[in-house]
Amino acid sequence: MEAQSFSVKRAEVEFHNFASLGEPERAIAVYAEENERRGALIRNHLGFMSPLSPFLEIGANAGHTSYLLSNEFGADGFALDISSDALRYGSVLMDRWGLSRSPVRIAGDAANLPFQDNSLRFVMAFQMLSQFMDIEKVFLEVKRVLAPGGVFLFAEEPLRRLLSLRLYRTPYYDRMKPWERKLYDWGLLGYIALDVIGAEQEENFGIHQNHSMYLSDWHRLITKHFASNEYEMFVPERGWGERVVKRAAIALDPYHSSWRAARLLGGTLAAVCKKHGECSEFASIDRFETFLRCPDCGGSLARDAREVLQCACGYKAPNEGGVYTVLPSAERAELYPGDRADVIDFCLPEHEARLIEGFHALEGVFGNRYRWIGAKASAKLVRVKPDRRRLRLRGHAHERSFEFGQPVTVEVWANGASVGRTSIERPGLFIFEAELPDAAEYRIDVRAAPVWSAPPDNRTFTVNLSMIRLV
Repeated sequence: MEAQSFSVKRAEVEFHNFASLGEPERAIAVYAEENERRGALIRNHLGFMSPLSPFLEIGANAGHTSYLLSNEFGADGFALDISSDALRYGSVLMDRWGLSRSPVRIAGDAANLPFQDNSLRFVMAFQMLSQFMDIEKVFLEVKRVLAPGGVFLFAEEPLRRLLSLRLYRTPYYDRMKPWERKLYDWGLLGYIALDVIGAEQEENFGIHQNHSMYLSDWHRLITKHFASNEYEMFVPERGWGERVVKRAAIALDPYHSSWRAARLLGGTLAAVCKKHGECSEFASIDRFETFLRCPDCGGSLARDAREVLQCACGYKAPNEGGVYTVLPSAERAELYPGDRADVIDFCLPEHEARLIEGFHALEGVFGNRYRWIGAKASAKLVRVKPDRRRLRLRGHAHERSFEFGQPVTVEVWANGASVGRTSIERPGLFIFEAELPDAAEYRIDVRAAPVWSAPPDNRTFTVNLSMIRLV
């Protein structure tokens, strides 16, 4: 089984850029709340852990928990995420939070870690293992880079619940319909949901979620690869519908633990897992390149005076805004195409040259740069590779679009022929993909409805778009 497909990696790069950088005030508040919860978890298990340096956080997003480890716990280490844009946002966190110490930021793949064997004492991961279809592949990589006696902490991973009809994927609370919110508040929505509430948006974006792991499955995987462990389980207690079942399950458990409640209602798992052996002394990470390995050939990396990581095989990874993108060359070229004729990325200033008509002024901040359109907008894409004949469009449907009591419709045309149509039932981020006819270049026309306005602005609006590309 493939741990994670390339299309999912591409979706994660796009989504993390948008989600981490698009709403800075909201994001910073969320990161602070997450660090408060995660810091308490780390303190609860400090006695079980080895020294925390050098550490690695995988799936770090903006690296906010790595900054917590560096500044509050005085540890040295690395923050790794597949999105280099999200990691670059760490400089904003340092300014806003008045931080003095920073992790080394590496854009890389958790299923192919660019680190030497036995090179780290501590690896942590939050809310990211369930984005891999083969979670064991990530476990194997973590075990490879951990030194003997090293510790792997993962948390906020979903537990599959037994008590659910699994009828459909439910959205985040702010995107729920009134009847869904009522069931959620009563603690009943989880009994009909397919998996974790909120997974619907990531799934629609192309980030496939693995919510197949019961508590027993996680325990089996942990004991297979690690010598000892400590667990914490967080079982939901939303409304009377879950509160009654949770309390009854704990009362009926022979040890009055939350294991039986976790099996019935799901929730999330935090686990601290120790590798066989004893930890040895480590050098400082001043020469951090000695901890890394080339993602192309597996060889050692050196760092020159210009802060470029280099391998004897010819691989190079420059310092770009404080982040080293240490991905295999072929993946890096596709995940980070830059300004290219087959990509309209509204975060890049050069994108305007490929817009034809119908786009309003550029808006947004950081990774969430977008343009509103009216009933129709047109743009131009040119194929740079022969296999690029699928269109991917990223947009957002505003709450105002749904005031008419009907879905938002988006239809896309390529060179005068319709290639697809979609109906959007809820406000929020959406993705449209379609196969294109064979051509050297394309005029892409996007038509959307309903049309609305926001006086005193005299423009008309439907949806906004933030990326159009061939994949």
